[in-house]
Amino acid sequence: MGSPGRGTLLASLDLMLPTPRERRARVLLVEDDEPTRARLSAAIAADPRMELLAACGSVADGITALAGAAPDVLLTDIGLPDGSGIDLIRRARAASDRTQVMVITVFGDEETVVRAIEAGSAGYLLKDGTARSIADSIAELLAGGSPISAPIARLLLRRVAAGATRAQEKAPAHGARPLLSDRESEVLNLVAKGFSFPEIARLLGVSPHTVTTHVRHIYGKLEVGSRGEAVFEAVQQGLIRLTE
Repeated sequence: MGSPGRGTLLASLDLMLPTPRERRARVLLVEDDEPTRARLSAAIAADPRMELLAACGSVADGITALAGAAPDVLLTDIGLPDGSGIDLIRRARAASDRTQVMVITVFGDEETVVRAIEAGSAGYLLKDGTARSIADSIAELLAGGSPISAPIARLLLRRVAAGATRAQEKAPAHGARPLLSDRESEVLNLVAKGFSFPEIARLLGVSPHTVTTHVRHIYGKLEVGSRGEAVFEAVQQGLIRLTE
């Protein structure tokens, strides 16, 4: 019986080699409240999908951490002892397009929420969420989603609703509108109601990946980059109606 060929031998060796581990997402946390910082740090460190790059308590320390390495995710509070987390958001987005940003804070006013989104935040969570849910939201952000706590989504909707009627009256009667499929419209309405991507997937009986794909198509058609912008544009163009 002949000896195994070179190809067979190499294939056997490949099976014996350990498979490379997928790189974990690096998260920079900026939070001045020590108990909250410790709770979030532990949740991030315990999640196999991500690793804690640094945990800071001020804008200055956050700037130093950003200068050292570009994180995959910046998770930051807004009200910090030496400045605003919005400054950190701008710095992070200017330094690297790869860095995704999510705000985690107490309930904020409309102007602060809008400023954070305009600065480049793709998510906005309240601190009352569980550590597990916040870690899942970070993973959703990395998958292309825009996690926003339901109270924040409602706040944005109320702001948008205040000017929606006037904008629709000014719009051309037969203006071109992006053609959304029935499923995309269904997903968009659930997004507007504040449901998370996993929740939408369960409601529609599809996978979270499918929901993410629909959302990306919606973003492309509306020419937006976040959940808040998508809802705003959809209301402006009469694609969805807001109800209390």
